[in-house]
Amino acid sequence: MKNLALLAVTAIATTSGLVFGTMNSASALNWNWNYSSTGIAASGTFTTNDTPNDLGFYLITGITGTRNGETITGLQAAGTPIPGNEPFKVDNLISLNNQQLTGDGFGYSTSGGNYSSPFFASFLPTPGYLEVFSVPPLIPGFENFGSEDSELPISFSATIITVPEPTSILSLLALGTLGVGLVLKRKKPSTFTEKKLEKVS
Repeated sequence: MKNLALLAVTAIATTSGLVFGTMNSASALNWNWNYSSTGIAASGTFTTNDTPNDLGFYLITGITGTRNGETITGLQAAGTPIPGNEPFKVDNLISLNNQQLTGDGFGYSTSGGNYSSPFFASFLPTPGYLEVFSVPPLIPGFENFGSEDSELPISFSATIITVPEPTSILSLLALGTLGVGLVLKRKKPSTFTEKKLEKVS
């Protein structure tokens, strides 16, 4: 009987571990993102928090990917501008809304020593996405854009990567508990067997 109790506790603990482990990992979301234009191709993944703000925007906390073959090496800290585009600070917000970026956008650095900041330009005659791209030598101030720097229209898209739904996790818990119950029921002697054993003794 002790073995059965141990089996039950182990099964419940294992199932609970799966549930709580999944719940912990759900505190961050993963996204695929990409943007492109003539001579520009950038794509990769974002990590964000799992709760949007009141306007439906998630905070980007990590980034990976490439831009024109250069590896993305880091996310620009929210509240700071990419070098060469001062004083325009990024906010690193992303949304599933039709307008997926804010007017501040996000920023990142690349292995070539360059910096990029895609954002939503509501001030354009036809609002859309732009990418500010700054290249060394990085002279502070957007008014000091050199011929190597650019601000070009882009086509931008980002989607959340599919994650397990909570209902499937609850189903797993229910199946685990049901399995334990069946094992315990199978191991318990029937009333008929108990009476037969009493007569023999």
